[in-house]
Amino acid sequence: MLSRRSVRVKVMQLIYAMNRDETLTKKDIVEHYWKSVDESFEMFLFKIYTIIQIARVSEEDFHKRKSKHLPSDQDKLFKPLLWQNAMIQDLAKNSKLQKRFEKHQFSSKIDQDHFKTIYYEFAKQENYINFSAGNPNHEEILEMLLELYRFCRSSELYNELIEDHYPNWEADKSLIIGAIKKVLKDLPAADELFYETHYPDKETTETYGLFLLEKTIAEDDALLQIIKPVLKNWDSERVAVIDMILLKMAVAELLYCKTIPPKVTLNEYVELAKSYSTSKSKEFINGILDKILEELQAQGLIAKEGRGLID
Repeated sequence: MLSRRSVRVKVMQLIYAMNRDETLTKKDIVEHYWKSVDESFEMFLFKIYTIIQIARVSEEDFHKRKSKHLPSDQDKLFKPLLWQNAMIQDLAKNSKLQKRFEKHQFSSKIDQDHFKTIYYEFAKQENYINFSAGNPNHEEILEMLLELYRFCRSSELYNELIEDHYPNWEADKSLIIGAIKKVLKDLPAADELFYETHYPDKETTETYGLFLLEKTIAEDDALLQIIKPVLKNWDSERVAVIDMILLKMAVAELLYCKTIPPKVTLNEYVELAKSYSTSKSKEFINGILDKILEELQAQGLIAKEGRGLID
């Protein structure tokens, strides 16, 4: 579920934390790294939980409408199809998934009234009104569940609920969105433990991410000595902290991550600078890394493995 880009962000944030807090040891940072990986998976599960809970409110909506003294025509036609469908019921009745929810204490993290607020805002949409009065097929139910998830992502309240518990979720946002869509499209699930397949893979988190983290920390001084001569008129101590961290990570990746093409490394760190550093950092990082790559290649220090990896 995690990509190299999202892992780079985690590594960058942890090295920054280590830079700011000298009491943090390498062991502390590694522990925090694995905690952040687990948290990404927990966010994925939490999003599934919220979809189930919001859909569940449609059952309450149904009973409220039926109990009205003078129900409208719309009330009479309404059916709780957002809840009473094979896909959502498959999630709701998955005992192993529910135990994971309990393990993470999701029910205590959010006031259930928030789910009601989001649902009743969603229920105002004309397409949902028509859906709830019809006889939708599997594809139409799926589309409505995807529409509910789209609505949630545009809801200020929903985003606040996520950010309150997972403040760093933005780095994993697009990947989690993609994973949730895949889950919905694959329902009912063939395997009760389907969610486990979305746990971040070892190659990304350990072979790449942990290796990059530990290598960047271990080779800190050596990496700085490679960067310093290229700065020329720049005082290395005056370079933005995040920029220096990104430069060290990029050089470590160029030197030690044998299967990642140099151009990919350069492009990725320029994009990280654009997203996480100053307005001028993109050009600065791009210029410095271009020169460093050129010098490392001239010295024969870039050794990549695999076809097409040397540019």
